[in-house]
Amino acid sequence: MKTFINKCSLVMSMINVQDLKRIILKQKEEIEKLDETIRRDILDEILNWFKDNRVIILTGIRRCGKSTILRQIMKNKENYCYVNFEDERFLDFKAQDFERLNEILIEIYNNPKIYFFDEIQNIEKFETFVRRLQDEGKKVVITGSNASLLSKEFGTRLIGRYRSFEIFPFSFSEYLKFKNIEIKKDWSYKTQKRVEIKKAFNEYLVSGGFPEYLKTKDREYIKDVFENILYKDVIVRYAIKKQKIIKELISILATNISSTFTYNSIKTALNLGNSITVKEYIFYLANSYFFFELPKFDFSLRKSLNAPKKIYLIDTAFSQITGFNFSPNTGKNLENVIFIELKRRKKEVYYFSEKGECDFIVKDGAKITQAIQVCYGFNKENRDREIKGLLEALDKFKLKEGSIITFDQEEEFEQEGKKLRIIPVWKWLLEKMNN
Repeated sequence: MKTFINKCSLVMSMINVQDLKRIILKQKEEIEKLDETIRRDILDEILNWFKDNRVIILTGIRRCGKSTILRQIMKNKENYCYVNFEDERFLDFKAQDFERLNEILIEIYNNPKIYFFDEIQNIEKFETFVRRLQDEGKKVVITGSNASLLSKEFGTRLIGRYRSFEIFPFSFSEYLKFKNIEIKKDWSYKTQKRVEIKKAFNEYLVSGGFPEYLKTKDREYIKDVFENILYKDVIVRYAIKKQKIIKELISILATNISSTFTYNSIKTALNLGNSITVKEYIFYLANSYFFFELPKFDFSLRKSLNAPKKIYLIDTAFSQITGFNFSPNTGKNLENVIFIELKRRKKEVYYFSEKGECDFIVKDGAKITQAIQVCYGFNKENRDREIKGLLEALDKFKLKEGSIITFDQEEEFEQEGKKLRIIPVWKWLLEKMNN
């Protein structure tokens, strides 16, 4: 009797084969309707990793363009199949359904060699199926909106067998492509072109880089994206009961972008009994790519872990609907854009603080290689402070030169034997392309 009940439960839990086939056919039809999209800067790097059999993993916040990148890869490949597990019709899909899914994919796509899986982390034990496909010589590309996609179990099963890429909303160079603004391969921009680029950056500073939002500037859309992240990737995923607390936490963090904080200070602001809840909630938000913590650099790991941290937001579009700022804070948003660009460039970043403060220092291996200060306007009121913090970092790490990124100022000079470079943000953001 017990065996019969278990078998019935198993049958009821599995998705209907005909339903599964209809879903795959419908998704195939939709994925082949590729609208004209902005070619992402990271695409060529991803395509280079099709030369071996490692699993390719694309992670990033919802709606940042991961699915579009999959479609752009498909335009360069043949003999592939596609499944989007974010589809609500997969709610009843279980691990035991993978074999039947594979049979359907082989039938519909005529024995595919490349498997594209969108948001596959929604299915428990997906990593076992991925490993089996890889063992069979298939190329697998998966996306996920959670940094823990590479969980301990997944990492163990595929150790040395994957290459991961973090996907962000549009960079400034991608935003310029979206605006049909031509970018030249040198800096011989005439006045009109400079004005055009600076105007575009002012818009980018406020609007951010979410592709769909940029098409309509519909405030309700960005609210919906925010709600989806909050509920699906945070509240539901981590079974959070104190929803009011986490919403208040988001407001506090968003209001204090680029500022230092401690878990204890936020605990007090939220009137909580201990700071563990704060630490856990910020971890969940970071795992969903909503916020990023920036640690203070110290040669002592213990001191670095215990020092105040700074907080940054994935995209400045969210600053319009979170926090208590009634108008965009251009200085904070500028620093936020620089931080996200450093993350996009895969830099290991810290802030530095002793007598003065330097906004960002970049670590490459065991060595600090860059020191960067950010201020919207470099003027007589802040000049001494900005230079002092930068020079202190340069001396500390024995660097010969440092940068101060501003909105539109440019000059070079030496002070105390160090070369200081003042550079407009738009030029700094486009330097990688020109190099």
